[in-house]
Amino acid sequence: MTDYAVVNPATGETLATYPTITDDALDAVIGEADAAYRAWRNVPVAERAAKIRRVAELHRERKDELAAIIVREMGKPLAAAEGEVDFAADITEYYADHADKITGDQPIDIEGDGTAVIRRSPLGVLLGIMPWNFPYYQVARFAAPNIVVGNAILLKHAPQCPESAAAIAQMYADAGLAGVYENIYATNEQAATVIADPRVQGVSVTGSERAGSAVAALAGQHLKKVALELGGSDPFILLSTDDLDAAVDAAVEARLDNNGQSCNAAKRFIVHEDLYDGFVEKFTARMAGATVGDPFAEDTVIGPLSSLAAAERLANQVDRAVAQGATLVAGGTRDGAYYPGTVLTDVTSDMDAYSEEFFGPVGVIYKVASEDEAVTLANDTSFGLGSYVFTTDEEQAARIADKIDAGMVFVNVVLADEAGLPFGGVKRSGTSREMGLLAADEFVNKKLIRVGA
Repeated sequence: MTDYAVVNPATGETLATYPTITDDALDAVIGEADAAYRAWRNVPVAERAAKIRRVAELHRERKDELAAIIVREMGKPLAAAEGEVDFAADITEYYADHADKITGDQPIDIEGDGTAVIRRSPLGVLLGIMPWNFPYYQVARFAAPNIVVGNAILLKHAPQCPESAAAIAQMYADAGLAGVYENIYATNEQAATVIADPRVQGVSVTGSERAGSAVAALAGQHLKKVALELGGSDPFILLSTDDLDAAVDAAVEARLDNNGQSCNAAKRFIVHEDLYDGFVEKFTARMAGATVGDPFAEDTVIGPLSSLAAAERLANQVDRAVAQGATLVAGGTRDGAYYPGTVLTDVTSDMDAYSEEFFGPVGVIYKVASEDEAVTLANDTSFGLGSYVFTTDEEQAARIADKIDAGMVFVNVVLADEAGLPFGGVKRSGTSREMGLLAADEFVNKKLIRVGA
């Protein structure tokens, strides 16, 4: 029996199973990665960049195949799957383009004679524990910068994504990076063994608070560097607009991206009372009208959630919210793993829904009377990943951006991530940054070299 299987959430059919790695094979793979690292760290940066650039090219060359895999694995609509492959290629290529910058020495002005520089050196073998919601994108933003700086990667993907995991490993192997990048179908217990292994120098986790807490505790026990990117319940603050329809369109896009299963999706819609009624009406119409169906169909906006269990969890959250006094304005009826665009209002701080993350196409709308009330509500959460602010007042936007407790603030724009923009949060949303130049600083030895006159 194996934990790794492709189960099509649209049909419930098990399409393929993959055997879990044996303990002996895992030990051998760690040894291979360690040996590969010791050679790879001495490879010229230009050659490292060239191999990573080839990985980006392979993403583009195999886009149709790669996209179809994740539609089957986790129900992502085809257009979104194709977009994810393109973005993973862009991220990978970004680190090839910026290899010299992220590995170059950083001079320091000193008072005495001589010179001082910070030299970024790789740490060694790193374990990545990745989630199912963005199978290619998540791996690209962890693996590409760390391989360019000279580290080696062991990658444990989500158990429901074994086919995409194998496809990624094949691309790295075909680019000449076998050993430097290795996929492992490991159990959670085996992942703990990897973290404890002295040949492994760090671990990066993208996933739930529970997973992040468990891994961080284990990494701390073994004095290993850990990077965490966890959940989010991002606020979408709307205080003024010249075009309510456009603001609603942005809100719906930010909520329904990836079937609503995105850590940094807008989930709490905080709307000024002057705009509230119109926003609720238009937002509800758009959410209710979003086409639910076959993820391979061109007109599908919402495919199945990643699994039947995920849909059942979401349905339970919505049902509890309603039982505790929230108003169900639209949606709320599960059909297998499918869950429609759903809108809740009248959620109060004594309800579970006030503090929970809805990982699916559910939007909760709040009414506020002022900027200060909006900021207070936005920050009244244990999460702090992203946030969205829509206003026609530039000074107001700047004030709110300063006051929001989040790792990212997007003003009058949604779905504006780029390879060069850092991604990460604060509070219980995580401790690190991925993408952009900051990602390459997570797992390096920032070594001071001071030379006298």
